[in-house]
Amino acid sequence: MSGLVVSDATTRSAKAGDLRTRMLAAAEELLITSADHDISTRAVCDAVGVAQPMLYRIFKDKNGLLHALLQNGFERYVVRKQALETTDDPVADLRAGWDDHMDFALTNGALYRLMFSPALAEVPAPAGRIFELLTRALDRCAAIGALRIPSAEAAQAILSANVGVALNMLSQPARYADPGLSHRVRDAVFAACLTPETTAEPAPGNAMAVPALALEAQLKKPGTSPLEPEETALLLKWLNRIRSSPSPEQGERPGRA
Repeated sequence: MSGLVVSDATTRSAKAGDLRTRMLAAAEELLITSADHDISTRAVCDAVGVAQPMLYRIFKDKNGLLHALLQNGFERYVVRKQALETTDDPVADLRAGWDDHMDFALTNGALYRLMFSPALAEVPAPAGRIFELLTRALDRCAAIGALRIPSAEAAQAILSANVGVALNMLSQPARYADPGLSHRVRDAVFAACLTPETTAEPAPGNAMAVPALALEAQLKKPGTSPLEPEETALLLKWLNRIRSSPSPEQGERPGRA
């Protein structure tokens, strides 16, 4: 009898999961065809053939449905990013990552607008993985001396520009119809983040910042530092001071002879 109970419970759980998946798919399809980029819970329920109380049982309310749709979108994005080929050229991989972001945005326009809406009261946890994956890609650039600013700062600039271009192309396609726009913005932002060897732009600021960032990235890799943890922490502190120091053109730091 207990085996039958477990089997029935498993079946009900599977059916509920299948219904949830169908509702999310219906919600995304309705979002795509919506003229005002909005959906109704009734339309979602009608699309899958259930009464509205079933939707409220699974998602609690419309906000719960939209939050689940957002989370699903970010999870799909992360899986897609993790599946991208990694080559021996981290800068080329970074460029490919920008282009892949644009492709995801333009082929999932309705969902993308929802994912990166500035009106969101709460961003699903998987959204943070996007920033982490980009930072990790930039750490690879730093490790070969190709990054001129800290990876977190570069990730902020690159992701902001990537999302901005994508949203403009989606929301104002006539104004932002130039197919070369994405690459022009990409190259401009990369020129501010990457070294001149990879961008053909003159390197501003402290000449020691790039090698300091490269060594810092190497030391942060687990198991690579030949130093004791305390020594590594001290060296990282010194490297941070080196790359944060002003260039000779900016003058000496206050308080230094």
